[in-house]
Amino acid sequence: MSPSGSLIPSAPGPSSPLTNSYTYHSPTPTAPGPYILGVDEAGRGPVLGPLVYGVSYCPASWKTDLEQLGFADSKTLTPERRTQLLGVLNSDPQNLGWSVRVIRYTYTKFFLLRDFLMATSPQAISAGMLRVPPTNLNKQSQDATVLLIRDVLQRGLQLSEVNVYVDALGNTTTYEAYLSSQFPGISFTVTTKADSKFKIVGAASVAAKVTRDACVDSWTFEELIEEDDNSNAQKKSWNREFGSGYPSDPKTQTWLKDSLDPTFGFPSIARFSWTTVKVILEKSAHSVKW
Repeated sequence: MSPSGSLIPSAPGPSSPLTNSYTYHSPTPTAPGPYILGVDEAGRGPVLGPLVYGVSYCPASWKTDLEQLGFADSKTLTPERRTQLLGVLNSDPQNLGWSVRVIRYTYTKFFLLRDFLMATSPQAISAGMLRVPPTNLNKQSQDATVLLIRDVLQRGLQLSEVNVYVDALGNTTTYEAYLSSQFPGISFTVTTKADSKFKIVGAASVAAKVTRDACVDSWTFEELIEEDDNSNAQKKSWNREFGSGYPSDPKTQTWLKDSLDPTFGFPSIARFSWTTVKVILEKSAHSVKW
């Protein structure tokens, strides 16, 4: 995990609950283009916390310099090294820029009973995946990628006639064609393990991973804030031993088991559309007949 989220400019910080999806942009580079750009994500698999999409960009003429900075697939780097590399991304604002889209998975208020679901304020991905018809994770990931690329273009950076490198999402040929249709005149390369093959994607991977880790490390339970506003509310608390957030992690499994409220389900850090959560609710939450 990363150091305190308060040190990471793209994270909400330890006293701010993540109540909505948001986008963070570093200062816009001033060096002349055209620019190369990389896209990667952190957090598609975990049952806890947000999904974060990241992009990084630099002038095509600066690519040789980029190769010397040590960027790589963030999963191969220690948390300390990832944080150092985020500092590197911030160290040359004339040539280096990055942005992240933090996608909140759950609902502002989400009451789950075993046989009944009610959302009073839908949020991001779990809302989309539980909607009828559902908006699947790949589609929402595509939307985040398109939004970030459009934001970069709107900030005045030139991407035409150079490659945009994207880590694979589903069928690479189909996704490449989709992105090309959204941005005519820009050359896209969509491939597996792009964060290992292209340093600009490795930089995006670092930005996304450090941001996600900071969001989880400094997670503020909004449910506790709401209870503070209600003097009659029964106080609850949840431990912070989340583990990695992946369903296969024993620490994550223990946290889910210990954190279930049989009437109201889980706090908002949990992804209610994940099968792992649905199975626990089916097995251990109260059943309601209407």
